[in-house]
Amino acid sequence: MTSSSYRPPATRSASRRILGVSVAIIVALIVAFFIFASLYTEFLWFDQLKLSNVLTTQWIATVTMFVAGFLAMALPIFLCIQLAYRLRPVYVKLSSQLDRYQEVIEPLRRLAMWGMPVFFGIFAGFAAAGNWKTVWLWANGVSTKTLDPQFHLDTGFYLFAMPFYSMLLAFISAVLLLCLLITALVSYLYGSVRIGQRELRISKPARIQLAILAGIYLAVQAVSLWLDRYLTLVQPEGRIIGAGYTGVNATIPGQGILAIIAAVVAVLFLITAVIGRWRFPLAATALFVVASLVVGMGYPWVVTTFQVKPNENNYQAQYYERNIAATKAAFGVDKMKVTPFKATTDTAAGQLRADADTTASVRIMDPAVIPPTVRQLEQYRSYYQFSPEMDVDRYTIDGKSQDTVVSVRDLDMSKLGAGDTWNNRVAVYTHGYGLVAMAGNERTSDGNPVFLEQGIPTSGVLTDTEHFEPRVYFGETSPEYSIVGAPKGTKPVEIDYPRGQDDKDKDTTTTFTGNGGPRIGNTFTKLLYALKFQSEQILFSNLVNSDSQILYDREPITRVQKVAPYLTLDHDPYPSVVDGRIVWIVDGYTTSSTYPYSQTVNMQNAIADSTTPASAVAFDNVNYIRNSVKATVDAYDGSVKLYAWDAQDPILQAWEKIYPSTIRPISEMSGDLMSHVRYPTDLFKVQRNILGTYHIDDAGSFAQEDNRWQTPPDPQNKDALQPPYYLSMKMPGQDSPRFSMFSTYIPADGQGESRQVLMGYLAVDSDAGAKKGVKSKDYGTLRMLELNTSTPVPGPGQVQNIFDSNASVAEKLNVLTIGKSQVLYGNLLTLPVGGGLLYVQPVFVQSSEGAKLPTLRKVLVAFGDQVAFEDTLTEALDALFGGDSGAAGGDQGVTPDPGEGSTPPDQGSATPPVASDAVTQALSDAKDALNARETALKAGDLEEFAVQDKKLTAAIEKLLTLEDQSSQK
Repeated sequence: MTSSSYRPPATRSASRRILGVSVAIIVALIVAFFIFASLYTEFLWFDQLKLSNVLTTQWIATVTMFVAGFLAMALPIFLCIQLAYRLRPVYVKLSSQLDRYQEVIEPLRRLAMWGMPVFFGIFAGFAAAGNWKTVWLWANGVSTKTLDPQFHLDTGFYLFAMPFYSMLLAFISAVLLLCLLITALVSYLYGSVRIGQRELRISKPARIQLAILAGIYLAVQAVSLWLDRYLTLVQPEGRIIGAGYTGVNATIPGQGILAIIAAVVAVLFLITAVIGRWRFPLAATALFVVASLVVGMGYPWVVTTFQVKPNENNYQAQYYERNIAATKAAFGVDKMKVTPFKATTDTAAGQLRADADTTASVRIMDPAVIPPTVRQLEQYRSYYQFSPEMDVDRYTIDGKSQDTVVSVRDLDMSKLGAGDTWNNRVAVYTHGYGLVAMAGNERTSDGNPVFLEQGIPTSGVLTDTEHFEPRVYFGETSPEYSIVGAPKGTKPVEIDYPRGQDDKDKDTTTTFTGNGGPRIGNTFTKLLYALKFQSEQILFSNLVNSDSQILYDREPITRVQKVAPYLTLDHDPYPSVVDGRIVWIVDGYTTSSTYPYSQTVNMQNAIADSTTPASAVAFDNVNYIRNSVKATVDAYDGSVKLYAWDAQDPILQAWEKIYPSTIRPISEMSGDLMSHVRYPTDLFKVQRNILGTYHIDDAGSFAQEDNRWQTPPDPQNKDALQPPYYLSMKMPGQDSPRFSMFSTYIPADGQGESRQVLMGYLAVDSDAGAKKGVKSKDYGTLRMLELNTSTPVPGPGQVQNIFDSNASVAEKLNVLTIGKSQVLYGNLLTLPVGGGLLYVQPVFVQSSEGAKLPTLRKVLVAFGDQVAFEDTLTEALDALFGGDSGAAGGDQGVTPDPGEGSTPPDQGSATPPVASDAVTQALSDAKDALNARETALKAGDLEEFAVQDKKLTAAIEKLLTLEDQSSQK
């Protein structure tokens, strides 16, 4: 035999393994770097805002909860598997089937022993991480000083502790149940548990392990059943949330009994672990199941069926009162001021003299109608745009408050056309410019808005301040990201605003000088952001320099939501000029679904109306809400400030402990900012939804449902509710007009066909005052006018129908549509003036082809059953109230120019046409029907009113048909 140094080459399979491992490592490193890029750039975004503690708190909480959840699941399962395996009987005769199972399982035993705990642990870790907010709120919860009416516990227990205990018990139950099942499986596979010949044999170690697990599981169920007693206060029972008669007298005692039985069964299982007798715990378990059916289900059913339902109003009265009181407190409507209101429907000269300030402030410029006109007058370039529905604000001008319609001139990147390149999108078209503001109560002679702030460069009463900053880098339609900033002396490349057509340079340029985003001057940071935005140009472009910043996540709602993830945000941020800068004001809410005895509403459904579409997926059920935070986002540098608007809110107090130093006290709000704060729209919508049922105080009315109200449909969109409107007005009991928001109520009808008469008028004082850090004492005061039903007042839908069917109005509308014109109705406003309720609706005309520019042509007004339709609000009021209303609108003194669709002037040469017999008869029919309809309305006979209304409509249609036939001859 000879020796040799020759060694065979590595096998192909070994090479493949090395290659596979290398590729896997490379892929893992690439994935890890992408994850790092995402996390680090997110940190840079928060760090630039000096709010990095918000992100690190979330990261620490998430990781902590993941590790805790992983260990809490994985360790018990691992321990159970190890014990069941190690304590298996060594000498035991197994069936041939179990022998085959073991032969299959044995090669994978080690993998299964480690893999199963890891597998379930990962799932548990993610589940726990997703619930970190619940744990942190429990750890930082505060007392509310309010006790629930059943157990007399502080409501803070329900807001903070109970959700945590429920989550914890559910998690422990899941862990124990898995441990029990896995222990039984392992014990069976390795002979500790044997089934055969009608006999079940369990080894002593397996018996001890299984009995202890079962005992602990049942002990946890006992605690869970005891906690369920408190959960009855936040769960539905019949028509209310919270325990009613059945809950208090059957369900809660029954759960207490079941908790005791479960605890006894748990003790019996622990005893079995010692003495080895299964008979007692199994019998007790059967008793527990039977008791669950009898005490937990049967007895409550008997009480409900044979006691409560036959005498429901009497038995439930006490609990209805609890529900009413808790709901009003939880939704902040418990201090509403209710005024019985007997509205007059008659008109007389001088009737509005005492309300002249209110009528002068009536907004005739509809923010949902005029945007096309504003775009035509103020857009200047195709790459600018305005909001499709503008916002309502107010400014003090010459010492007087002025309601305004406002919108920023933001970018529209979809209109760049051939200029839509990476350079232009990212470094050239970086910001919008300026804000336009129009007087809400005024119009020009040709029906256009009266601008208080306009133009490029911007000018007007709002920017008449030193160092005003008009640039909008952070808006609702800003680009996904922009790269801005450059060293001094570098030629600017950002388009600032366009010049006139005759100027040599068509555009001015600028360079961002603020601190609005992370700096990306070095190669490493550029690489990270190139990965984040999937854009290699960031890495190689010469436009990225040592002083460059990258601006992203620029929408105001997005920025506030990221720095305050615990808030539910109002859907409508609005821009204001505050202390010389354009800022976005965003309202934030703290909410809960566990306030005891408070009724639950779905927030998305509650805020849905003709301006806010309903959500396809509704999951945000709440029964407590507070407007706890006012946030601002600077339109130039994107800085976010959070102010504690309701410092007494317990949920906000808990979050302030979790995120310290992120929320500023209200004392830091400037007087100028205070003057632009308004009562939030979404909160008001939720409150009006609740008040449709809970405007009453007594349980009897609640039980009988004899006074339920609902928000009326929008007269222009019958499939959606009418939105609330902002308006400066004086409610009965107030000494001067205040900036307010209002909505109306009509009777509720479960069949969806409610009577269109007013039942209530809800308004809220939306003016916070103008004193630094001090809210006006009347801000947020809800005022309800409860209308006396003896004098029916038409609702918005009925008034719109009156407008549409009035012969005089129809004739004038027909004139407005002469040629290629179409009529647009503006918002139908309702004002409590003249001892009754006045309706005002602006009427716009626009071309039906080409550029559609709505211009205000007429104003419709109604009071009781009287209607007027004139060129201006002032003229319409005078026509409505005997020739002199005693008040005037903001359009007083305006002489409208005859525009498209206006009545043509008399030429003096043509002979007026003589009406035919058919026309005369149709006019007579219309007059008779109109008189009969008005008589029916005064008498409150709505059926007769509807009959005469149909006759009136038929007569008008006949007149229109005769007119068309005449024009064709």
